[in-house]
Amino acid sequence: MVDGRRVLANVIHSQVDLHAEFGGVVPELAARDHLERLPHLLDTTLERAGIGHDDLDLLAVTRGPGLAGCLLVGVGVAEGLSAAWSRPLTGVNHLWGHIYAAMLARPDLEPPLLGLVVSGAHSDLVLMPEHGHFEVIGRTRDDAAGEAFDKAARMLGLGYPGGPALDRLARTGRPERQPLPRPSLPGLEYSFSGLKTALLYRLRDLGDGAGPEQRADLAASFEQSVVESLLEKLDAALARTGCTEVVVCGGVAANTLLRRRAAEVVGDRARLTMPPLDLCTDNAAMIAAAAHFAVKAKGLQPTTVDPSLNW
Repeated sequence: MVDGRRVLANVIHSQVDLHAEFGGVVPELAARDHLERLPHLLDTTLERAGIGHDDLDLLAVTRGPGLAGCLLVGVGVAEGLSAAWSRPLTGVNHLWGHIYAAMLARPDLEPPLLGLVVSGAHSDLVLMPEHGHFEVIGRTRDDAAGEAFDKAARMLGLGYPGGPALDRLARTGRPERQPLPRPSLPGLEYSFSGLKTALLYRLRDLGDGAGPEQRADLAASFEQSVVESLLEKLDAALARTGCTEVVVCGGVAANTLLRRRAAEVVGDRARLTMPPLDLCTDNAAMIAAAAHFAVKAKGLQPTTVDPSLNW
């Protein structure tokens, strides 16, 4: 990473195959795989970037939020490298990284900006007035959008990972044939637990009648309800704040319908930036970018692991 904007190398190892047979992430297996893979991934990354550890000015590591075991592995490796290579180390908030992924996609992007971060257990609307500073103005009361997609996919028998599978199935369905309620709360809050329950009851009512066509329609309807709920609040936040820069990011930002509808909802009121698909899901490049700007704004940050770390 150069100046927090230019990526020299970004190597990603997916654990999808490791967890697929369990229908979701198994924390202990994830942590063990991290420990086994990290040294080789680091060597590969330096090789592809064409640099050695002497060329590094700063090391960065995610300290949270996330799975405790995985965070501990990452911090342990990072602290060891910091000592061995005599390089400074800073901890990074995983959520910040998703915002900075958008800045890697568009190097001229600068705060102030309005962000919709839809990642893992988070569906957050945040204001970023300047680098290293965030204000949450809206969030979910229960399930986040990504969790809702995963649980819906499981109900529809789509396996793991649920979000991409539901996205693919929804492209073949017609939502108007199996309408589901659209969650709506006052203000800028989200809730997806009721929608999840509505899908469960609809599947129970259909019983053996829920064939491939009905499941595709339900996938499309569920996806539409989640996406329109997310964007309804983004639209309201944009009107309230008057921001001229909008970022939609996180793993759910890879969803086909969300990418298309976000552009339509934001329109010409602001510039919309969404990271490319390979930067939507978790990656090291976004953490490196966040580290660069966080250190400039606030100095080195602690590396203490905090699985529930918030903004």
